[in-house]
Amino acid sequence: MTTEATDFQTLQGQLRLKILSLYNQAHAGHIGCSLSCVDLMIAALIMRKRQQDSFLLSKGHAAASLYACLNHLGEISDEVLATYYKNGTTLPAHPAPNKHDGIPFATGSLGHGLPIGSGIAQASKLLGEDSRVYVLMSDGETNEGTTWEAAHFAVQRGLDNLVVLIDKNGLQGFDQTANVLGDTADIRTWAAMGFDTVEVDGHDVQAILTTIDQLTAVSNGKPKVVIAKTVKGKGVSYMENRLEWHYLPMTPAQYEQAHAEVTERYLSVQVA
Repeated sequence: MTTEATDFQTLQGQLRLKILSLYNQAHAGHIGCSLSCVDLMIAALIMRKRQQDSFLLSKGHAAASLYACLNHLGEISDEVLATYYKNGTTLPAHPAPNKHDGIPFATGSLGHGLPIGSGIAQASKLLGEDSRVYVLMSDGETNEGTTWEAAHFAVQRGLDNLVVLIDKNGLQGFDQTANVLGDTADIRTWAAMGFDTVEVDGHDVQAILTTIDQLTAVSNGKPKVVIAKTVKGKGVSYMENRLEWHYLPMTPAQYEQAHAEVTERYLSVQVA
């Protein structure tokens, strides 16, 4: 699938507006986390969706981003999307399993996505299937011990059908990621373990697509990792690179400002 850059920009803006609307209606937090990874999700989930492939949002606190993308794909209706965060919803703050085809597992307790994804990739290998598994993680999540156990397993089993996308925005719950356990999303660390590795601008959808294509074109027995440099709260000036937007909900005035900024940045395309 080929798409012009301006079309990517429009989609990036539309999905951001949808995410902001969900958080505004729910008066909920984790906004910055969703805005940092939505462009990665566009590449992995929307632009390269093959029926046999699997996608896991391991950083489940960015669930609103996943719901917005699945809504765009027609897998979650507008009526169901409107129930986000409400009593009785199938779209809670963190993804719940067995309610929607695009959400096969519960995530949110960090460190679960890569173990599950590695198991799916191993099963696909055993069954001789032509499929890939995409796991979208946060850089803070690479602090988790289960992440490294799964990474060793993936290398030992030669899971070159596994693609790990790391949303490296440099911030986690209480500090800069580098100040907590160091930079465990460092490309040298993953390469030393035996992964095919590459760094990319996590907000450049075309670059992400090209990177994924190049990595998956080679069946060399190595799992793949794309370390995407991102900005927490991308698209909203007062949220960008601000730790507090890991948690804070928006006031009505802040929502109006965020909506205006995203519209101006992504949807006001100048025609020469």
